[in-house]
Amino acid sequence: MRNSTKIIILFVLAILSVLLYGFYDIKGGFDYAFPRRMIRVGAMVITGIAISYSTVVFQTITHNRILTPSMMGIGSMYEVVQTLIYFFSGSMSIWVINKYLNFGAAITAMVVFALLLYRFLFRADKYPIYLLLLIGMIVGTLLGSFVTFLQVLIDPIEYLSLQSMLFASFTKVKAELLLIALAVLLIAFIYGFFIMKKLDVMSLGRENAINLGIHYDRMVMNVLILSAVLIATSTALVGPITFFGLIVANLSYQFLVTYKHSTLILGASLFSIVALVGGQFLVEHIFELNTTISVIINFVGGIYFIYLLLKESRA
Repeated sequence: MRNSTKIIILFVLAILSVLLYGFYDIKGGFDYAFPRRMIRVGAMVITGIAISYSTVVFQTITHNRILTPSMMGIGSMYEVVQTLIYFFSGSMSIWVINKYLNFGAAITAMVVFALLLYRFLFRADKYPIYLLLLIGMIVGTLLGSFVTFLQVLIDPIEYLSLQSMLFASFTKVKAELLLIALAVLLIAFIYGFFIMKKLDVMSLGRENAINLGIHYDRMVMNVLILSAVLIATSTALVGPITFFGLIVANLSYQFLVTYKHSTLILGASLFSIVALVGGQFLVEHIFELNTTISVIINFVGGIYFIYLLLKESRA
């Protein structure tokens, strides 16, 4: 089966998932319920594409299909920001009530964190990128421990309110934030359009890419920043989803079997739309909101991660 046919199948599945979620069992006024469902769908689409795009390009420069941008501790930085806000200001703070301030503070902190990490720790001519990844994992663990320490000191009622911020949710997204995230995604896509063929070459490895005229070190840094901005935007919009990028990126690799990043990113994005919209449908209509989509994705992603580790060990 050709990849074009596979993409069409994924596209049809994505459209069917959106239609099912948008029109199934609408209670109350259609004019009230349908627009709100479409806002959630928009959040899922933007989040899915951002995570898929950032994961695929990140794995290209690391030449490892198990690593994801979350290994850099960016998701942990989101938890730090939210925990600090609740610790010092409480749930009634303007930094919590005003979604614009909360979104801006979260995305700024995560991007600055990533830029500082890359600026002071990443030296392509001196240190291998795997050292950066190792340091990122250590920093992420350190931030996680710091968050746990602060959460122990927070008032129990405030802690319960904080927990709702630390799990991915598409039911509380505002349309205005959606437009901001969409603008960031469009800017990333415009830049990504011009580097797509360079990414195809970079997948051949550092030496081959340099021999073919690619300024490899500069491209690696640009892609790292691009990946950090996309992950920060999606995380600030809906919350952290740890294993999602790992799942959709590897499904795209296995299903499409190609080196072309335009096809891989499109495939991963369509997989993400089907997974997020379908997963949210299950959460709302099957589990009746007794769980969150991030719990389902992390459970499935954890199993898939173990499978990939076992597969790589046998290779």
